[in-house]
Amino acid sequence: MPGASPPLPVDAFLSNAGPVVDVRSPQEFAQGHIPGAHNLPLFSNDERAQVGTCYKQAGRGAAVQLGLELVGPKLASLGRSLSTLVQGEQPLRIHCWRGGMRSGSVAWLAASLDLPVLVLDGGYKAYRRWVLATFERPWPLLILGGRTGTGKTDLLLALRDQGAAVVDLEGLAHHRGSSFGGLGLPDQPSTEHYENRLAMALQALQGRGPIWLEAESAQVGRCRIPNGLWRQMGTAPAIEILRPLQERLDQLVAVYGGQGQAPLREATERIARRLGPQRTAAALEAIDRSDWAGACLQMLDYYDRCYDHEMGRRDHPVRACFDLTGMEPKVAALRLLQDPSCGLRPGTEGFGADS
Repeated sequence: MPGASPPLPVDAFLSNAGPVVDVRSPQEFAQGHIPGAHNLPLFSNDERAQVGTCYKQAGRGAAVQLGLELVGPKLASLGRSLSTLVQGEQPLRIHCWRGGMRSGSVAWLAASLDLPVLVLDGGYKAYRRWVLATFERPWPLLILGGRTGTGKTDLLLALRDQGAAVVDLEGLAHHRGSSFGGLGLPDQPSTEHYENRLAMALQALQGRGPIWLEAESAQVGRCRIPNGLWRQMGTAPAIEILRPLQERLDQLVAVYGGQGQAPLREATERIARRLGPQRTAAALEAIDRSDWAGACLQMLDYYDRCYDHEMGRRDHPVRACFDLTGMEPKVAALRLLQDPSCGLRPGTEGFGADS
């Protein structure tokens, strides 16, 4: 390939600047991709299937010939698209599934147009190995616990605004973690892409600590927290925030009260068996009256029991409790950051060896 550099391993590929160009099919890209990547598919979904079938039935040579016939008419358009993605002197970082012919072909085209280009050695498959390995590395985690409605997510975001290292598990999943958690939020990513987003978020905090995470169940909506990270969350030190019942109800009404009766009824009916017939009926009646606080009150007993169960399974006790009654998120964040219980240092529990 004229002007092309040798393929780069994942760490070097990710640490370089320049747009990432994923030349896999749209379906592959939708399942999961490097966050921020541009999809410039060499083949459509149907064309990729055709080439794969040809390879199985007639061998590599026939599949390559078919691929050339499919790609040939697209070369000029692909070249123009590559040119529009170039940002100054930064190279195009190109990859396909295994670092094979698709990325090699597009890299050749880019280099032929005198566009700077880098290729990912091993392709997206190598990137996925890197993602899963990231969760097995030790991280200096600090878990933020608190019952439903204590405003943990708002507090995490306030902590991040104050310069703390934060990974927002719910924000990356587009879900708040309960039966009601998807209301008003974008569609969730696949679990595969959720893992990709988490790995990149952790990598961006390499060398910092503690890394604040919200206490969660193993799944955030349909997105599953990776096993390696989940195990570390179970053994990491935790702090717990406390707020009175009325503040918790006010918080829940502020988040969910504008979602409307139909979505709230549907979410309530999904957990009817766990709420029990009496609480379910009372919650649905409150929703029909637009009594959002009354509906939330019926839910809290169930969600409080779930939270207590999850915290009781932890291998590490709660380090400290903080009563944040009446505190806005920014004030509460400053309160936590000033407390020694919330500032891990090298050599203390939960501080990762690589930090």
